[in-house]
Amino acid sequence: MTVSAQDDVARFAALLRELKGRTDRSYGSLARRLGMNTSTLHRYCAGEAVPVDFAPVERFAALCGASGEERLELHRRWLRAVAARRRPRPAATAGAAASGPGGEDAPARERASGGAPGAADGVDGPAAERATAGEPFAGCGSSDGDVVSGPLDEAARGRPWYRRRERVAVALAAAGALLATVGSLSALPGDDRRPSAGGGPSAAPGASVTTGPATPRARASSPAPSGSAAPGESPAPTGTPRRSSAPATGPAAGPAPPADSAPAGPPLAWTADSQVWAYGCGHDYVVAKPPGQVPPPPAPQDAGTWAATQSAVHGGETIVELSVQGTSDTAVVLTALRVRVVGRTAPAPGNAYAMDQGCGGALTPRHFAVDLDKDRPLARAVAGNDAGTPIPAVRLPYRVSAADPEVLRVTARTGTCDCRWYLELDWSSRGRTGTVRVDDRGRPFRTSGIEGLPRYTYDTSARRWAPQAG
Repeated sequence: MTVSAQDDVARFAALLRELKGRTDRSYGSLARRLGMNTSTLHRYCAGEAVPVDFAPVERFAALCGASGEERLELHRRWLRAVAARRRPRPAATAGAAASGPGGEDAPARERASGGAPGAADGVDGPAAERATAGEPFAGCGSSDGDVVSGPLDEAARGRPWYRRRERVAVALAAAGALLATVGSLSALPGDDRRPSAGGGPSAAPGASVTTGPATPRARASSPAPSGSAAPGESPAPTGTPRRSSAPATGPAAGPAPPADSAPAGPPLAWTADSQVWAYGCGHDYVVAKPPGQVPPPPAPQDAGTWAATQSAVHGGETIVELSVQGTSDTAVVLTALRVRVVGRTAPAPGNAYAMDQGCGGALTPRHFAVDLDKDRPLARAVAGNDAGTPIPAVRLPYRVSAADPEVLRVTARTGTCDCRWYLELDWSSRGRTGTVRVDDRGRPFRTSGIEGLPRYTYDTSARRWAPQAG
């Protein structure tokens, strides 16, 4: 830079310092009011940099209370300082500066300064002026190393700053589009892509995936025999799923069925209670113990526990109360009730113990009667009676739902065998049909005849079992 150019920049900086000296504010306070960096304002006043736009200089003058004549003089000095900074150097000086210390040329210096025009000659470029949104001044948010003093080389000024900004924007847009395309392609399923051994995001929890040497696409396109491992892959361990890079043949190559098409459970729920006594008080049990070792009869609600501790068998009759209810508001039609006898033997040995001394009631509930002594026993609907008022029998088919349950009572009798049996209940709902097995918690119900067995009733006054009279 020539002496004349240095004088022009120095006179501009001197006037800035003179205006700043009229205020009692520091560089930081003025920079905050002007919306610029403190170091940038200080460099302007020290003559180390010259703003490329006069707008911040004019606002600085207004903030310092400069008169109209002083603003005109400040504008004149700013024009001369800008021209001095951008004035080309003589050829000899330019050649020496181009090879400066370390052999760094002018374009390299331009790249070191961020590539902004005017950065190499101490004139802040627009890129430096607008480092943050709303900053109208040069150098806001930049460091001291962003501005390099000295005249700008002609080769470095060959391309305008806005052209370089456009090229950067285009390059960034192209890179973003390329990344989006690669991400979309990687998400697409393919036959020749396998998940990594680490079980990436596509690996299902608990699934065992085997990997092997990469197989060329030409070989992967040929179908592998069904049930065998594809070339280059190890067979999957027994009982664990295996993924093959070769497409399967036959029916397995079709689309996977949707999750909701898998067979679901029956649309109804049921419970069965086989410890039901006639009229709530009358029932017989066969117990292979003498009367002195049998405890008193239990309350009806404790019958199950009492029978289990005594290894008791239903004597002559078993009453099962079957409660059926749909699992949703959709109606389920009960279409048939069948009896399956799975074993017949001679009646169980022991004594018959009556839980009552004879009881009766005015209410006879409707039920299904089953004769277990028949070769093919059937569940026959029987009407009930309530003090002379008939109670219609439950005749199948019958409809139930979550809001409309039904209790079916089945009374199975035998006199000649120790029978083991269970029930089958057919249902239909929304085009689906099925059958549920009703038993005693996974075991068949058991009913044994009591004909010819000693029968005992409990004498509450003597607190002991006594043979039944007659």
